[in-house]
Amino acid sequence: MSKGLTSKNDDYSQWYNELVTKADLAEHSAVRGCMVIKPYGYSIWEKMQAALDKMFKDTGHSNAYFPLFIPKSFFSKEASHVEGFATECAVVTHYRLKNDGKGNIIVDEDAKLEEELIVRPTSETIIWNTYKGWIQSYRDLPILVNQWANVVRWEMRTRLFLRTAEFLWQEGHTAHATREEAVEEAERMLEVYADFAENFMAMPVVRGVKTPNERFAGAIETYCIEALMQDGKALQAGTSHFLGQNFAKAFDVKFTSKEGKLDHVWATSWGVSTRLIGALIMAHSDDSGLVLPPKLSPIQVVIVPIYRNDEEKAKISEAANALSASLRARNISVKYDDRDTQRPGFKFAEYELKGIPVRVAIGGRDLENGTAEIARRDTREKQTVSRENLDLYISDLLDEIQQAIYNKALAFRTENTREADSYEEFKRLLDEQPGFVSAHWDGTGETEKKIKEETKATIRCIPLNNRQEEGTCILTGNPSKQRVLFARAY
Repeated sequence: MSKGLTSKNDDYSQWYNELVTKADLAEHSAVRGCMVIKPYGYSIWEKMQAALDKMFKDTGHSNAYFPLFIPKSFFSKEASHVEGFATECAVVTHYRLKNDGKGNIIVDEDAKLEEELIVRPTSETIIWNTYKGWIQSYRDLPILVNQWANVVRWEMRTRLFLRTAEFLWQEGHTAHATREEAVEEAERMLEVYADFAENFMAMPVVRGVKTPNERFAGAIETYCIEALMQDGKALQAGTSHFLGQNFAKAFDVKFTSKEGKLDHVWATSWGVSTRLIGALIMAHSDDSGLVLPPKLSPIQVVIVPIYRNDEEKAKISEAANALSASLRARNISVKYDDRDTQRPGFKFAEYELKGIPVRVAIGGRDLENGTAEIARRDTREKQTVSRENLDLYISDLLDEIQQAIYNKALAFRTENTREADSYEEFKRLLDEQPGFVSAHWDGTGETEKKIKEETKATIRCIPLNNRQEEGTCILTGNPSKQRVLFARAY
């Protein structure tokens, strides 16, 4: 195995970067700002995809696919939207290469596109242009469509999973007959994301709405889930947008209502990305490697034999294969690692680094005693247990680990969420013990910008169902009716 990780307490950023590469999740590619997601990292994304895809379909959504390229003119139709993405767009201007006769491949200047194409940073424009042909009457609504895709946002400062020029995501785009239906959809999908974050990722989140300054470009309202990482920084883990009729008006998407009235449709969009893998790492992992919640671990149980000779190995393999079969019957993913090219100690370190929730070791003495050694990754506790009904024991243990990882993250967030009643206290809390700071704000964009400039803290959200209380803004002293959640963030 490679040398140990930098301690996250010494250098959190270095610890994260080392963990992503050493645990074989991803690596930098030959294309600046882009990453290669390696098989182990991609298998975590597949687990996320499978869970989310089922949740989307259970709430009535279907998958479709739309083009990667978007005509530049489409972006001009929704001014606030294009302004939000203009500095991040990759633009295709030509469609052919040629040999210059000197052995060099160059762009063929005669092959210039009549209209430049934008590599999608998000798909609202191409989708709403398409929906115009799908929607004529109220009978065509609602449209509940999701797409799994890649997008490109030309980031200059990148970090694996958290911020890359190209990333994978899903984006839902829905069309509705009424404002109320669209708002209900946006709120429903926020709850789907929160459910996924808490029950699959074991990561507690705050549900809220963004301030006007932080809203998605072109949205009337942006709902979000915010999580707290172990370094005290916040991470936006998912967003759901109520788009009003902005895109329907921009692309002239109208429908005839039951009453025979012609009106523009109401829209939502919502998405999460491979950034969730970064969140998963930073919310739970430690100096020994990944700590994966069982529901998202590609391998939930690994079995390692400890033997002195081939005869003993054969007997242990018989017991291990029987256990594997009974675990798979319970829909538990298991790997029996009987490689003879690596010693057990190497394997233990490897699976600890990769965050496998449960490790089972079976040796010669275990064969005689009908036992096995069980090690859980989250607490690193070991115990010797009977192999009788071991599949049931492990099944219960995985549920216990899933809950324990969530409880630990929730306790951390509770410890690191504090209230500030003055600007001096606010700045002190941010510097001394980073985390969420709940404080009064006067509701103006100017105050929000000034606090960000001076402290690097942003308003992460206005929590849903927020307690209303009279107070004064920490910066201006102006009246405030509620606290909002600040943090420094990724």
